[in-house]
Amino acid sequence: MKRVRRGGLAALSVGMLLAVAACGGGEDDAAASGDEEITLWLAGSDTPQELRDYLVETFEAQNEGATLVIEEQDWNGLVPRLQTALASEDQTPDLVEIGNTQSPTFTNAGAFTDISDMVGDLGGDDLLQGFVEAGSVDSTVYAVPYYSGARAVFYRKDLFQAAGIQVPTTLEEFGAAAKALQAANPGGAPNFSGFWFPGQDWYNGIAWIYSAGGDLAEKDGDQWVGALSSPESQEGLAAVQDLFANATTAPRDADSAEPWIPFNNGEAAMFSAPTWARWSIDLPECNKGVDPEDESEAGKALLAEQQACNEEKTGIFPLPGNAAGEPATVFAGGSNIAIPAKSQNQDLAKSLLEIIFSEEYQTMLAENGLIPGNSSYADALGDDVYAQAALAAALDAKLTPPAERWAEVEGDRILEDFFQEIAGGADLAEASARADQLITETLN
Repeated sequence: MKRVRRGGLAALSVGMLLAVAACGGGEDDAAASGDEEITLWLAGSDTPQELRDYLVETFEAQNEGATLVIEEQDWNGLVPRLQTALASEDQTPDLVEIGNTQSPTFTNAGAFTDISDMVGDLGGDDLLQGFVEAGSVDSTVYAVPYYSGARAVFYRKDLFQAAGIQVPTTLEEFGAAAKALQAANPGGAPNFSGFWFPGQDWYNGIAWIYSAGGDLAEKDGDQWVGALSSPESQEGLAAVQDLFANATTAPRDADSAEPWIPFNNGEAAMFSAPTWARWSIDLPECNKGVDPEDESEAGKALLAEQQACNEEKTGIFPLPGNAAGEPATVFAGGSNIAIPAKSQNQDLAKSLLEIIFSEEYQTMLAENGLIPGNSSYADALGDDVYAQAALAAALDAKLTPPAERWAEVEGDRILEDFFQEIAGGADLAEASARADQLITETLN
């Protein structure tokens, strides 16, 4: 288990990023130069190719002679890559997607351009306000919400039926169902998991902490302190450790990436992910052997038939809370988007930002299962079971603590290492105390 200690990442962070603001602002480019190229960094694969194509085509149509290059960045290691790129005029992107939990670190360090004067045109009060707050310092806005994607649980209906399991209505019932499915292994797959839950998957695991009334860190006077050792957090973590021991065979050293793969392979009865994961479900018995990029009428028809089969055999529900009828407090996943202060193409970046917050693009986000940054377009999610699950999960969803240096906690992979420890059977109180110390040292 390897940890990047504060001497590597954190020593670069705030001091280096503060230097960003000194040269911010770029030049007055607009589209007049006629030969500008700007770069958009998108994190992960959440933005579908159709939406990327729309951004390129629309931007270039509206800014004659200018071109847009979209580069995908892996979420893993994004913080240190940003710390390096945002400090350099030569390396910085012109518009960048960042995790909502990473926003406070970069906004407080002066890494982004003040876009307060754009907020009204981008959506104003209809923007997801928790995300706006994460992207602001005092009353100045530096980053705005791109999308939210609270997690919900996907399940195999046939495996539930074969094991005699009903869809759980409380968090306690969920744990019992996951363990019962694990024990029953109704599909007979080797290394079967009732619930796919890799050891480093803190994104899903913190739902148990939050739902028990605990937290990752809390403000104590003018300092932030780790809160994993609180009685409430310990209660939630005990349930998490029980799931690791009795409800999953997922690798202890793996994270939350692509949980639909073992699900598609019949190796898991349930997994938790943002609801857009519906498009990644591909059960062998439903697959028609068609290239997903096939644009022929016959190909489209077969792909539609394939998707209908997948959705008939699977179901979705929001992770239930402590009482029937209420959702668990899950992690409010999602992203903010910002213009780096060192970008030399400020006006073109603002033009692209306006396109992203246009009605058409925000609607496209919703139609692809993402809760758009402008909540007034959330109706485009639809009213099917996926939309209902997404909205129900988002009702009580919660971000990570809004500490200025929270991105360093993520960059140091403190939570991945902690969850991997408890997945391996470590003493809960001792592991929590060690993680709390690391969190406290990192945040102050």
